[in-house]
This record gives sequence, structure tokens and C-alpha cells, in this order.
Amino acid sequence: MKALILSGGTGSRLRPLTYTGAKQLIPVANKPILFYAIEAIRDAGIKEIGIIVNPETGPDVERALGDGAEWGLTFVYIMQDAPRGLAHAVKISQDFIGNESFLMYLGDNLVRDGVTEFVGKFRSSKANSLILLSRVPDPQRFGVAELDGDRILRLVEKPKVPQSDLALVGVYLFDSSIFHAVNQIKPSWRNELEITDAIQYLIEHDYQVDSHIIDGWWKDTGKPEDVLEANRMMLEYVEGSIHGTVDESSSISGRVVVEESAQISRSVIRGPVIIASGAKIQNAYIGPFTSVSREVTIENSEVENSIILEGTQIVDISTRIDSSLIGKNVRLNRGKQKPKALNFVLGDNSSVEIL
Repeated sequence: MKALILSGGTGSRLRPLTYTGAKQLIPVANKPILFYAIEAIRDAGIKEIGIIVNPETGPDVERALGDGAEWGLTFVYIMQDAPRGLAHAVKISQDFIGNESFLMYLGDNLVRDGVTEFVGKFRSSKANSLILLSRVPDPQRFGVAELDGDRILRLVEKPKVPQSDLALVGVYLFDSSIFHAVNQIKPSWRNELEITDAIQYLIEHDYQVDSHIIDGWWKDTGKPEDVLEANRMMLEYVEGSIHGTVDESSSISGRVVVEESAQISRSVIRGPVIIASGAKIQNAYIGPFTSVSREVTIENSEVENSIILEGTQIVDISTRIDSSLIGKNVRLNRGKQKPKALNFVLGDNSSVEIL
């Protein structure tokens, strides 16, 4: 069995962060989202992974992942020239997959308990496909399944009026029959080849398509609030460890990771929190569910329930920063001159809330 990770897409809902990098490389608990998918696939015993990339972010993804040797895997990069749909990604991967079965994993999804159970279930079954489902409060954002008992009646991509709350989790298992299906379907109203249409083709032509409703935590990290929720969930599982420098006037409570060469002085840290190497925290408060990336400086400021990316400086901010996703090399500081005023240089689609 092989695997296919989809790491294309424009990441429009995560702009401006995705103007300068792939959405799948945004860190959750200081680890790129895409790495969780790779680790889940590796743990399921799959060794060869095809990675779908696009021309804009493909070079970033390749630099971040390399050839797969870091994980003991083999990576093959497959270029998708434009967002043409998940079924199109399957279509252009046929030479890589060959006649083998494969796992398809959307690279911006997190499945907390991994996929080993589902891979094993598919391998031991006679099914042509196994799809994972989860109950969600906003099914119109997803592909939706309609069931009669355990039998799948119909799949609809992002329906305006959903007929169920069962969303397709971004993990699918297929045998080679899916290649016949993706070559039979037509583009949808979005001008994309939809994987839901391809699976529907299998259903209507008497192929065996099984489903499994997952009980564990799953998140599609397509929006900033989803990334922050994923960060909270992954930080719930960190184990505290202090390898950096913490002075005697600082207070650390709960599960806190302070990586080597990070410096904490005159500060209060309440976990779960992860502070990466090279970060400097001075006279600051870092509250629960915060991930601080490498070389970040936080001084005379308070931050909680947030993700602070590499190289950012937060200095002399008197109001607590909460529920924020702050990109790389950002500078947030209070000006010293009068008259007092707010001064911004913000990219397209930025969001700022002043309280």
C-alpha cells in the first residue's frame, strides 16, 4: 500500500499567512500540520508517499520535507498545475500508485488518534473504498454523506442544504478502481473534479464502499480559528520538559516545554505551553494553550491561547493578546512618542481587533 498527501490549494481562508507559505506548513504545537499526516502514515506501516504540490508553494514544501529520509520514508512530489479538485489529484497520481491500494490524506487535516486502525480495517476487508466520517456542526463546509444504516446512499460536496451532519474526514482508502471512477466523472459547478463524485460513481456501479464514523478528535485546519483549536488540542498531550534557562524569579506551572537555548526571566508561564529554542521571554505572562516558535521575543507583554510564529517580537503591549495567530517576523510594540496613535502596516486580508 502507498499513500497520497494533498499539499496543494491556495489557503485563501488563512491569508495573509499563506501569501508567504503553504498552509500545511503552519505550525500546531510548534510542528507543521503536514508533519502530523506524515507521522500518522508512517505509523500505519506505509513507506512510499506521493505528495501533491502546486507551483506556488511546492518549493517550500519540498524544502521542508526533503526526500522523506528523516522519517524513514520515500517521497515523490507530484505537481498539480492548478486547483482542479481532489479527484484530479488522484488522476494525476496513477503512475505513482500503479495497481496498488492507497491511503489519501488531506495535508491540512489532523486526526488525533492516527489512521493505523483504518488502514488495518481496509486491508482486511474486500472493500474497494473506505471513507471516514465525523459528525460536525457545520456540514455545509464539507463533503457530506447520507446513510441508510451503515449503507452509503449519497455523497454531496459542500451542499447548501445538508441532509446530514456526517462530514467526510480528509482521509480516504481506495483500491485501483478509483482510477476508473475519476476518469468517468465530469467537473462540478466549481469546475473541479470532486472526490465525492468519484466515490458516488463507485457506489452507483456496485463497488463496495464502506464507511466508518470516527469517535476521536479530528480537525480540518482551513481557518484561523480551526488552527487555534488544533493547537489547543495538540498541546493537551504535551509532557512538560525544561531544557532552556529559567531564572529564579520566574514561575512555571502545568505542562510546559521550554526547549534548549530558550530563555525565561521574570515571567509567569502557565501550561500547556511550548516555547521553542532561541525564544526570549522577559517580564511577560504566557498563558495556557500558547505555542511560541523559534527566535520569538516577548517582553513586557501577556499572551495566551495563541500561536506566535518564528522571529516575531512582541514588546510593551499593555493589553493581553488572546486567541491570535501571528505570522513570522512580525513586530508588535508600543511607540514611545506622543501623541498616542495606532500605526499599522498590514497585508491583504489581515484582521485586527482593538479593545
